[in-house]
Amino acid sequence: MHVFYSRINATIIITLSLILSACMVGPNFRSPPPPPVERYTQNPLPKKTASSPVAGGAQQTFITNEDIPILWWELYHSPEINELVKAGLANNPNLAAASAALREAQENVNVQIGNSLWPAINTTDYAQRQKFSQVVIAGSNNQALIFNLYNASVNISYTLDIWGGARREIESLRAQVDYQQFEVIAAYLTLTSNIVTTAVTIASYEAQIKATEDLIRIEQGVLGILNKQFQLGAISNINVLTQLTTLEQTKASLPPLQKSMAQAKHALAALVGAFPDRKMPVIDLNRLQLPKNIPVSIPSNLVRQRPDIRASEALLHAACAQIGVATANLLPQLTMTGSYGWISTILPHLISGQNNIWSIMGQVVQPIFQGGALLANRRGKIAAFQQAAAQYRQTVLVAFENVADTLRALETDARALQAQARAENAARRALDLTLSQYRLGGINYIDLLNAQHQYQQTRINRIQAQAIRFNDTAALFQALGGGWWHKPWCVNECR
Repeated sequence: MHVFYSRINATIIITLSLILSACMVGPNFRSPPPPPVERYTQNPLPKKTASSPVAGGAQQTFITNEDIPILWWELYHSPEINELVKAGLANNPNLAAASAALREAQENVNVQIGNSLWPAINTTDYAQRQKFSQVVIAGSNNQALIFNLYNASVNISYTLDIWGGARREIESLRAQVDYQQFEVIAAYLTLTSNIVTTAVTIASYEAQIKATEDLIRIEQGVLGILNKQFQLGAISNINVLTQLTTLEQTKASLPPLQKSMAQAKHALAALVGAFPDRKMPVIDLNRLQLPKNIPVSIPSNLVRQRPDIRASEALLHAACAQIGVATANLLPQLTMTGSYGWISTILPHLISGQNNIWSIMGQVVQPIFQGGALLANRRGKIAAFQQAAAQYRQTVLVAFENVADTLRALETDARALQAQARAENAARRALDLTLSQYRLGGINYIDLLNAQHQYQQTRINRIQAQAIRFNDTAALFQALGGGWWHKPWCVNECR
């Protein structure tokens, strides 16, 4: 037995030496270099945006190479948004599913390591009672043989990873783990961004509904005045009916807004892992604060910050390693097997020197003819790598497009809100003046009607411009990666 274990130790030492000195066929993966881009947009961005004296109208400053805070949503200074994000990170099913997929990928690596880098050791133990016929066994003196047979043995099997095929498979699976990690980060980033933008959208709908209700009250007041004037014979009934039509049209615009707000609330409930009957926190659009300093990463850093780019790179890495697996399958495979144990017809005497059995065998398998399947498989893996490389380039292009879009959007959003705020202010003053003049008989009804419509549209447009600016700011934080690198696996902690 001591001799056997000595041989086993020697075999293990030789095997490990072969593994450590063995080559790994196939290409070694290198991360693609960052694109040679100096800035995100064709023309340089202004240092600051325009400003306007309304909520969400603050001037924003673009700060190049400034890092993004991981809890960027706190820059809105809204306890309600912070509460919603915390609930979403704790309860969102998509985030939980992505985390579970990551754990599965990690265990798949462990499975492959156990199956390929370590020998398979099994025990075989059995007890058998058997009868042999005298026809089968010569010299049995016409008597059937009945006997017991006992066996206890240990079997070892190990395929040497001479060409690195198993290690390339493990490399591919570890790249899949990286992919799932960045999928978790992407789910985290998408969730937090969607919660913020949906909450802002709900606040926008509520403000638009309030503005519409205010306008309905104004138009009802005008209708009351017209009715009195009609009763006195000062105006015709056509003016009353026209105002009534205007009022009902304004009322008709209210249900679509209420419907959209209800749907947005239902969507927000799903994001935070709740059912639609849950009451959502009320967010006042005019109380939100717009982040004033906007960090803008240098373009060369974007490929390391965006989780979708990193996930695409991980898939590229996995595809590269699969070329090595396919290449190793073309080469000879060496498998070592051995067994050691005892066999006896008497159980008490099973563990004894005379009943000892053992075997050692080496087997080499070299594919000779597979109908071209192995070569076709390798060509397919090369094509899959080329496909992954093209998809990676496309992901990078889309990422830079996202950042460029949001940067330009922030610049134009600020100017749009400034213009809308000025238009609303002018329309409000015009409406007040028109109402005063109309009560005194200084202008006709058509002028009043036009002033009402103008004010309604400018107020709604200003509210929409406010929400767009808040949401596009959140979109930029998402487009730049959301600051996850400060605490990469904070999905269950940064709440």
